[in-house]
Amino acid sequence: MTVDPVVSALLAALGERAVLTAPEDRARFETGWRYGKGIARCVVRPASTDEVATALRICGEHGVRVVPQGANTGLVAASTPDASGAMVVLSLERLNRTIALDRAGRTVLVDGGVLLSQLNEALAKDGYWFPVDLGADPQIGGMVATNTGGTRLLKYGDVRHNLLGVEVVLGDGRVLTQLNTLRKNNTGLDPKHLFTGTTGVFGVVTRAVLQVAPLPKQRAVALVGCVDGPTVLKLLSAVEHELGDVLSAFEVMSKNALRAVFAHQPNLRQPFAELPRYATLVELSSTLPAEALALEAVLEARLGAFLETAGDAVVDVLVGKGEEFWSMRHHISESLRSEGKMLAFDISVPRSELPAFTNEVEALLAAEWPLVQLCDYGHWGDGGTHLNLVWNEAAIGKPAAEVIAALQPRIYELACVRYQGSYSAEHGVGPHNQRYYDRYTDPLVKQLCAVLGGFCDPAGRLGTVRLS
Repeated sequence: MTVDPVVSALLAALGERAVLTAPEDRARFETGWRYGKGIARCVVRPASTDEVATALRICGEHGVRVVPQGANTGLVAASTPDASGAMVVLSLERLNRTIALDRAGRTVLVDGGVLLSQLNEALAKDGYWFPVDLGADPQIGGMVATNTGGTRLLKYGDVRHNLLGVEVVLGDGRVLTQLNTLRKNNTGLDPKHLFTGTTGVFGVVTRAVLQVAPLPKQRAVALVGCVDGPTVLKLLSAVEHELGDVLSAFEVMSKNALRAVFAHQPNLRQPFAELPRYATLVELSSTLPAEALALEAVLEARLGAFLETAGDAVVDVLVGKGEEFWSMRHHISESLRSEGKMLAFDISVPRSELPAFTNEVEALLAAEWPLVQLCDYGHWGDGGTHLNLVWNEAAIGKPAAEVIAALQPRIYELACVRYQGSYSAEHGVGPHNQRYYDRYTDPLVKQLCAVLGGFCDPAGRLGTVRLS
């Protein structure tokens, strides 16, 4: 049997527990949460920053490409190897011991392999949370690498907004430690931003310092049925102007998306007499107790006033049942997958353009692909929309690959060129959208990335994405 020198060197340096070679052990690291599937040469699971550095040096000495992997919950295939069997997957799942809260500073030092759920469970004991809130359960290092956003970005911002410091192992094994706890440090280049949202191609985040937030003491949630997109934006302006201090989420669900939810989630009840074009979820939250500020009453009063001015443009206002309303929102994605073939887009445009952009996509489908249904939903409060196209393959009479090849470039061109938006609002850059990065990224930005990449990863062996 041929001995693999890379695997042998990793085993000698890190031990058997840190290196997985058997196919059954590698399998869960080779297949993504929804997309991405390949074959790993081996999976290395370092338990410290020094071990990450050792693994990268060994792989570099042997000319082997390394795929950094967090919880493998990404949606652009950036965390899985290709089919060659030559790549090493570097998982941080064993680097998950440190969660050190500074209560006075309202910061936490955390290992890169700590899960978001694990962090928030620990923080909750002291009345805090890391408020980048999403449906998956990623690792902190992966959240930094992809600059995770989530449903409450409107109030708390994304990871970049809450990141104070990082420790990163560069592609050749050098360790950059910038674990600052400062919120104000205006002394030149802030290196943590080089590693936030760049998909791990500049280095592997092994520790981070995060700003945390006090847990809200109360929330109030409402569903507002709106007849069209412009009414949704009027509602957004109204609640921001009058409730901006306590507005924590503004999510929009289209009629088609909700229809799928109620078709495939029998435990969820359709709350409207008739489904509106858009159901808008408005959430308020506050650290004040209810006796100091009655949030639900405040929300009812503001929405009642909006209803009086909006007239027939608002079909209903439902306040309360926050858990049920959020459950509708969180079950959209899986419900749409049960409807048939799906082409999912994670797009952002200037939020004032969301209605026009959505209407133009609908017009395109009606004219050229009438059997393809638009089932959109998302974070309209921050300009993001999950623009899902769903169809029955048998009814349309064409293979899914042909439909995707025809529609994906058209819609990205519409979003990125006509509406000056982004083809990836929060999912990051991965092999699934590499060609759109190549097409729409400013050449000077690519040149800058090439210079930075040349320093951080001189041999260019980190990750499956090319940013230069």
